Amino acid sequence: MSRYVYDFFEGNKDLKDLLGGKGANLAEMTRMGLPVPPGFTITTGACREFLRTGVMPAGLFDEVEEHLRLVQARLGKQLGDPADPLLLSVRSGGRFSMPGMMETILDIGLNDATVLGLARHSGDERFAWDSYRRLIQMFGRTVFGVPGEEFEAELTAARAAAGAATDADLGAPALRDLVGAYKKVFAAHTGRDFPQSPHEQLFSAISAVFGSWNAERAVLYRRQERIPQDLGTAVNVMAMVFGNRGPNSGSGVAFTRDPATGRRGAYGDYLPNAQGEDVVAGIRNTIGLAELAEINPKSHARLLSIMQKLEHRYRDLCDIEFTIEDGTLWMLQTRVGKRTPAAAFVIAAQLVEEGLITLDEALLRVTGEQLAKLMFPSFDTAAAPPPLTTGVAASPGAAVGAIVFDSATAAAATGPVILVRRETNPDDLPGMIAAQGILTGRGGKTSHAAVVARGMGRTCVCGADELEVDAENGSLTVAGRVLHAGDVISIDGTSGRVYAGPVPVHPSPVVRYFEGELSPLGDPLLAAVQRLMTHAGHVARLGVHANADTGADARRAHRFGATGIGLCRTEHMFLGNRRELVERLILATGTGDREAALAALLPLQRDDFVELLAAMDGRPVTIRLIDPPLHEFLPPLDELTARVARAEALGEDPGSDGRLLAAVRRMHEQNPMLGLRGVRLGLVVPGLFAMQVRAVAEAAAERLAAGGDPRPEIMVPLVGAVQELEIVRAEAVRVLSDVPGAPPIPIGTMIEVPRAALTAHQIAMSADFFSFGTNDLTQMTWGFSRDDVEGAFFGRYLDLGVFGASPFETLDRLGVGELVRTAVERGRAARPGLPTGVCGEHGGDPASIRFFHDAGLTYVSCSPFRVPVARLEAGRAAVGAGPASDSR
Repeated sequence: MSRYVYDFFEGNKDLKDLLGGKGANLAEMTRMGLPVPPGFTITTGACREFLRTGVMPAGLFDEVEEHLRLVQARLGKQLGDPADPLLLSVRSGGRFSMPGMMETILDIGLNDATVLGLARHSGDERFAWDSYRRLIQMFGRTVFGVPGEEFEAELTAARAAAGAATDADLGAPALRDLVGAYKKVFAAHTGRDFPQSPHEQLFSAISAVFGSWNAERAVLYRRQERIPQDLGTAVNVMAMVFGNRGPNSGSGVAFTRDPATGRRGAYGDYLPNAQGEDVVAGIRNTIGLAELAEINPKSHARLLSIMQKLEHRYRDLCDIEFTIEDGTLWMLQTRVGKRTPAAAFVIAAQLVEEGLITLDEALLRVTGEQLAKLMFPSFDTAAAPPPLTTGVAASPGAAVGAIVFDSATAAAATGPVILVRRETNPDDLPGMIAAQGILTGRGGKTSHAAVVARGMGRTCVCGADELEVDAENGSLTVAGRVLHAGDVISIDGTSGRVYAGPVPVHPSPVVRYFEGELSPLGDPLLAAVQRLMTHAGHVARLGVHANADTGADARRAHRFGATGIGLCRTEHMFLGNRRELVERLILATGTGDREAALAALLPLQRDDFVELLAAMDGRPVTIRLIDPPLHEFLPPLDELTARVARAEALGEDPGSDGRLLAAVRRMHEQNPMLGLRGVRLGLVVPGLFAMQVRAVAEAAAERLAAGGDPRPEIMVPLVGAVQELEIVRAEAVRVLSDVPGAPPIPIGTMIEVPRAALTAHQIAMSADFFSFGTNDLTQMTWGFSRDDVEGAFFGRYLDLGVFGASPFETLDRLGVGELVRTAVERGRAARPGLPTGVCGEHGGDPASIRFFHDAGLTYVSCSPFRVPVARLEAGRAAVGAGPASDSR
C-alpha cells in the first residue's frame, strides 16, 4: 500500500516532488537542528489520488493518526485535552511556491472546552479567545466556503463597539463575544454548529486544503506562472506556536537579501502580538527587523544566525517565516525567495563572487523573461510632479494607469489600470494580473500584494498609509486631495512614490547599456547583466540572429549582439511610395510594361540591400524573397468598387481605378493567407524573384568593391514541394552568374508548410539551409488564422486547458515542434550539416528557445529588441535549463 505521510525528520530539501516545497524545506530545517515545531507532511501523491477519486486515499487518516501520536508524545500534549490542548496548523505546500493561492488553517483543536483550558494554562484569556475566533474564521471560509467578508463585518463591528484601533486592541470579553458572533455566521451559512471534535476539524481541514488546489485563483496563478496543473499539493500538519501571546511574541517574514534590489543584508517585516497570517495579509503595518533587535535582541541575533546558515545551505536568497512565542524563536518555513528581475541578476552575480555557485549555475538563476522586464522604461523623475505620497517600494517598475478599486473592474478594463486596495488578498489575483501596477494602503515588502507582484513582475507600492481608500464609494484621499475611479495615477515601484497624473518615462539603463551608452562600472545591476550575458555567449551553441528589414533595425540588432540577420522581409520594402510600382507590375498587360516596372524597382531594392549588408558586415544576412498575400499591394475591393461606381455615376472615366478593380476582382481570394503568395507568387509573376535576386547580387558586389565583407543568403518562402524550389533555384543561379563580382550566395528555403517538413529529405537536396517560419507553420498545423482566432476563442481555450499558453507565443512542442524535429532529422539525413534556423517570433520566446536548442537548430532569429533575451536563453539552454525551470 502506498505511503502518504512523512514526519519532518524523515525528509530533506530535495524531496519537493513528494513533500512539496514547504514540507521538504521544513524537513531540511529539522535535519539542520533548527527550531521547527514538530509535525508531518501528507504527500502530493495523496492529493492527486484525492483529486482523481473525490475521496481520501484508503488508510490515509490511519497514517495521520499514527504520526499525530508521535507529535503528541514529543510535546507531552494531546489534541483535544481540555486542560492543556495541543493545537495544530494545516498548511498547503506544492512543488512550486504559490504565495497566498491556497489555504491555511490555524489553531485546529480549539472548541468550547479547550479554549478554557488554553486560557487557564497560558494565563492569558485574551490570547485563547483570539485564537478561537481565528480558527472559526479560517475553518468556516476554507472548509465550508463561508464568505470572509461576513466575518470581517463582525470584526469591524467589534472594534467599533470597543473603540479599538486594531484587532490587537480588543480585550478578552470583546473577543469572547466575537467568537459567539462568528459561530452564528457559521451556523447561518452551513446549517450546523461549529464542529467541536478536534479530529473532525483536522480531517476536514486536510480535505479542504487538498480541494483548494483547484480553487479558481490557484488555477489562474498556475496558468500565469506556467506551473503544471496536475502536480497536486502536499499538506503540512504542525504543532502551533503562537505569535499572538502578548508584546513579547510576534510573527515575521524575512529575506536573507533585499528581494527588490539584491542588496546584501537581512530584510523583513515583524508584527508584534500577531500570527503569521496578519503579516502576510498586510492588515497592520509592520516594523523592520532593526526594531526587532531593540524589542528582543536575543531572538534577533539568533534569527540572523539562522538566516546565514540557510542561505549557505540553499546557496540562494532565502525567504523565511518565523514566530516568536514568549521570547522563543521558531522557524515556520523557508524557501528560495521570489525576487524582482533586477535582484535576480544582482544576487546571481553576488553568489558567484562569494564562491557559492558557478557561472553556469548563475545562468540558471535568471531568465529571459526577467531580462525582458529590465529592458522596459522607467519614470523620468526629473519631469515628475511632487509625489502625492510615498509607500514601501515593493516591486520595481514604472506603472501608469486609471485607478480601479476592485479586481473585477481591473480584469475587464480595456486600457491600462492601477489596482488600488487597502490590502490585497488571493481573490484579487485576476485584477493583479490585468493591472499595470498595484497600490495598497497597508502592508510591507512581505505582504500578499508585494510577494505576488514581485513573482509576476508587476510594479507594486505597498503600505502607503497616508492613503484613505474608500472602495465602496470609488475614492482615494491623500493629504486632503480626493481622486476617483478613472483618474490617472503613476506609481514608482523602485522609490515607492505615488504621483497624480501620468509621469514621463525614460529608457531602461539596461537598454542603454546594450546600446553602448552606459558603462557597467560601478552599477551592480549592469555589471551583473554584463557578466551573465558574457558567460551566456561563451557557452551558447545556438546563434542569435535578428529579424530586420532596415539598416536602422540591423544596426540596433548588431549593438544588441545579433550574430546576423535571420529574416529580412522584402515585402516590407515594397510599401509606402513604392506601392504604385507594384501596382504597375500587377497591371502590366505585356512583357514591356512588366519589365519596366521591375526595372524601376531594381535600384530601390539594391540600395536597401546595400544598407543592410553594410550594417551587418561580415555576418550572414538572410533575405526572404517577397512573401505577402498579393491583396496587400492592392486597394481594398469595396473601396475600389465605390470609387469606380462614383465615377461611372458622374459619367467620368474611372481610368486606372477601373483597371485596378478588374485586377483585384481577378485576383480576389477568400483566404489570401493560403493563396497566391510566397513561392507561388514568384512562379506566377515572371521576373519578380529574378529582379530581387539580381538586386541582392548587385548589392553584394557593390559592398565587395567597397572593401566590405557581405554575406547575403537568399531564402525562398512557402515551399511545399521540392519542384517549386528547384524551379526558383535554377532561375536564381542563372541570375547570379550574370552579375560580375558577386560572391557565392547560398539559396535556402523557409519550412512553413507541414508538407515541407514531412518531405524535408527531398527539399534539402535543393536547399543550402532551412529556416522555420513557425508563425505560418503553427497556423497551418492547427488549421486556424492567427488574425482571426486569437480574440475569438483563445481565452476560452486557455481556461479549458486546451492550451497551456498561446501556440503563437510559445511553440506547440507536440505538434509544430514534432514537425520541426522531423524536418531537421530528415533534412540532415539527406544533407549532413544542413544549417537550420527559426525566424518566427518564437525565436525570441525563452521556452521555445530551449526547445530549438534541444532540436539541434543552428540559430534562432527574433526582433532586435528581443535579441538579448534570446542570447541569454541560448546560454541557459546550453547549461541545462529545461522546459520547466523553477519560476522565481
